[in-house]
Amino acid sequence: MWHNHARLTLFVEKNLFQDRRTMIIRNASFFALAVASTLSLGCVVGDELSAEDDLTSVTARSRSLAFDGYVYVSPNASDSEILSAVRSQTQTAFGALRTAEISVNNRELKAVDVKTFTKTKVTVIDTAKPSLPGTPMLKVRYRYTDDAVVPKSMAKRSAIGLAVLSPDYGKQTQRILKECTANDSHAQEFSSSLWYVFDPSLSACRTAMAAEQKLIDAASEKLNDPTTQISKEELKRLYLATTVKLGADKTNKGLSYPEYDRLFSGGVAKDKLVIGLVNGYLDHGTRDASDSGYSEWMDTLRQVSKVRNFKLASIEPVEDLSTFSVNGKTVKSASFQDFIAWEVDGTLPAGLAYSDRDALKKAVGAKLVQHWVTLEAPVTVKIGPAAEKPFTIQILTYFGSESSSGPHKRAIKNSDVFVYNGHSYIGYGPLDPSNFSAADFPSSYQLLFIDGCVSYNYYEKDYIPLKVGGTQNLDLITNGLEAPSWDSGNAVGALLAKMIDGSMSSYATLLKAASSTDSLRVVDGEVDNTFNPTKTSILVK
Repeated sequence: MWHNHARLTLFVEKNLFQDRRTMIIRNASFFALAVASTLSLGCVVGDELSAEDDLTSVTARSRSLAFDGYVYVSPNASDSEILSAVRSQTQTAFGALRTAEISVNNRELKAVDVKTFTKTKVTVIDTAKPSLPGTPMLKVRYRYTDDAVVPKSMAKRSAIGLAVLSPDYGKQTQRILKECTANDSHAQEFSSSLWYVFDPSLSACRTAMAAEQKLIDAASEKLNDPTTQISKEELKRLYLATTVKLGADKTNKGLSYPEYDRLFSGGVAKDKLVIGLVNGYLDHGTRDASDSGYSEWMDTLRQVSKVRNFKLASIEPVEDLSTFSVNGKTVKSASFQDFIAWEVDGTLPAGLAYSDRDALKKAVGAKLVQHWVTLEAPVTVKIGPAAEKPFTIQILTYFGSESSSGPHKRAIKNSDVFVYNGHSYIGYGPLDPSNFSAADFPSSYQLLFIDGCVSYNYYEKDYIPLKVGGTQNLDLITNGLEAPSWDSGNAVGALLAKMIDGSMSSYATLLKAASSTDSLRVVDGEVDNTFNPTKTSILVK
């Protein structure tokens, strides 16, 4: 076998951070900070957390979320300066929530509602030098609210004790790395984006927060008027404990389905269901078929080939895929299925020895990597009382995507079902919604499955406004947490295979098919779908 499922190493490329495609296997460490009781953050009002059917999931529950915080700014700070300070703080809740296995919908928690701001004038006192005049500051309290997905085990949990950082936390990088991250190579590589790896559940972090709070409490006791004065220690606070309130479970409890009648009627192409499959490199430093993502790509194609007889229709740039030179030996291939068998099953063509395997992989990969491969399977489709008609299931696929949006835009524009398996680049990579406009999407119904890390936060919310008709024409499948790269090809392939096998499976069944890599995977845009197999029969054969 040629699989390379080594744990990925995070790295920075062109200032884009790549998420680690590795499963969070430890349980969330939820904690009650001793310092929380000393903070007057106010109460989160439960009535603000509405309950209605929302997302579909097998492993996650959809809930609303809210927490309170505050920042200190200059008395003359502009509204934009205040908003910037608050956003800098709310962003750090991303890491705290992620490590607690919670994902939120708004990109890096930037959707701050300025209407929740409460401003209070305060004077900063150096209690060690009480005779000195104080420094005026403005204390701004806020409430952050969002939609969230949590593990099923937290379906009824009402609150979680977490923490955020002060807005200027970047000045204390080394302290935070040591006290409130794992401080391993992963954390070190995120030293300029500590909001992603901040973990207040760590024992060292809890200890540091308690020590900081003890100093603040001691200084506050020396203030003449604690209602209008704060200590210098409070102003310099790095860690701010808060309570995250969770609303009622609003997960979609009923069965929902992709709009199969629209998919099997032909969308972007007449009488075709087009699946756009883009796979990215997964390993650091490899840019060929030796990358583990190549094996995952082939695993996906193997799974869909189990249910439909896909044959090569074209390759771009054009290549001769019938003959290969391997260590001076000529190798013939009969079909694309040979490449899958050589890669996935580890079989060898006649005349080759075990020692030729790497050379064979390299020779085949040289003609497939960063090429557009089109595979087609002819079927017939009958929808309801309509006459049976010839139809084609087509896979438009590309392996070797990097930071360019080109492959993704091509696939999305020309696909009914788009699937991406690869790095998320913390949302700032090729699938960043800011790289797209409405013109990059077809007008027909579409399903997007973005199998990258934390794609629910990065991509889910901001794609819907780009699609004409919104959720009427768009369904999304995304991951709430970091998803594993290992076995991702099989999982993606199993989901796609179930989608095209003629069973017209529900979203719950599709998600279960890909359960081996399910990291709080959710479906959005599905609750307004109208297809129901009990009302509309579809026969695919």
